[in-house]
Amino acid sequence: MMKFGKKLTLMMVFMLMVSLVVAGCGQKPAETSNEQAENSPTEAETSQEDVIKIGVFEPLTGANAAGGAIELEGVELANELYPEVLGKKVELVIVDNKSDKVEAANATARLIEKEKVSAIIGSWGSSFSMAAGDAVRNSQIPAIGASCTNPLVTLNNDYYFRACFIDPFQGAVMANYAFNKLGAKKAAIIQEVSSDYSVGLAKFFTDAFKKITDDESAIVGSASYNTGDQDFTAQLTNIKQLKPDVIFAPGNFTESALLIKQAKQLGMDIPILGGDTWETQELIDIGGEDIEGTVMSTFFTSEKPITEMSKVFLDKYREKYNKEPASCTALGFDAYIMVIDAIKRAESSDPKAIRDALAETKDFEGAAGIITLDENGDAVKSAVIKVVKDGKFTYLDTVEPMK
Repeated sequence: MMKFGKKLTLMMVFMLMVSLVVAGCGQKPAETSNEQAENSPTEAETSQEDVIKIGVFEPLTGANAAGGAIELEGVELANELYPEVLGKKVELVIVDNKSDKVEAANATARLIEKEKVSAIIGSWGSSFSMAAGDAVRNSQIPAIGASCTNPLVTLNNDYYFRACFIDPFQGAVMANYAFNKLGAKKAAIIQEVSSDYSVGLAKFFTDAFKKITDDESAIVGSASYNTGDQDFTAQLTNIKQLKPDVIFAPGNFTESALLIKQAKQLGMDIPILGGDTWETQELIDIGGEDIEGTVMSTFFTSEKPITEMSKVFLDKYREKYNKEPASCTALGFDAYIMVIDAIKRAESSDPKAIRDALAETKDFEGAAGIITLDENGDAVKSAVIKVVKDGKFTYLDTVEPMK
């Protein structure tokens, strides 16, 4: 019994020693962890002081993903060329607005509230930019759209700007092309009724075409469809019976390509014109040979570089991608360098200071042309007309801003 008791006592002592060692070993990482926790905020703060965040919200998934992708290409390319300002690294914070208005508002709120960005770039698609308008204005964080052309994006919003022309000008450009180049006296409208961009541009074309023809009945009819529709037979059949000289059908590239194909299948030998959203490779890929001869207004052509920055942009883009850039890519590039220029002139990353500097942008040399922002924050600049020829977007003409 004594031997057993002694063994038991020794065993208990041994177990106690082991537990103390284990406990001691467990305390050291905890102490290290506490030290790291105490030091981390200081390191993070030091790191953040050396970074200026610029938010980017684009449709990277959903119906408008191809547009968001080509615009983002330009922003990222500009960031590669100009990664610093005021001696600090520029960090792009990119979020997907999922081709949805509600998601666009949510994405903007995240950039402002969570990411604490100094400025925002976006979005392809006027509807998504308009959805972000309240958050931008209320938080007083400046935003600049690359290709969002609807006037309502910047209207009554001192914190929203854009690198592109607006739809009243674009609508007039295409109305003049239809009348002066095609000899059209009667036109029909087919609009993507779920798109603020399409509805707005269709109205501006209508107003301009009636004025230039001096005929209130120059628009013989109109038809509508929704984003995602694939069958346009009914709309086209009705329009065909009205015998217009030309059809103006601004809308998303996918639906527009299908619409043009189906018009050809119905034997409609009528010119169909569109706007800037058509200039994506997807329009050609989906439309194929039926797209040949299609004419649209857009922002930029690589065939006629406008400025020295155009050459810088084209050289870098061709080197990286081994192809020609889309117009919206050039505008994404310009939106970024306009923000960087404003930060330089403001000598500050404070959002209010950046906003004030952006508002004073004048004769700025961008890749897609010389940019002067008017009192609404809209760019006053030329438009380009292109035609699909041999499966490529080919330059036709440049139209200067109307005086």
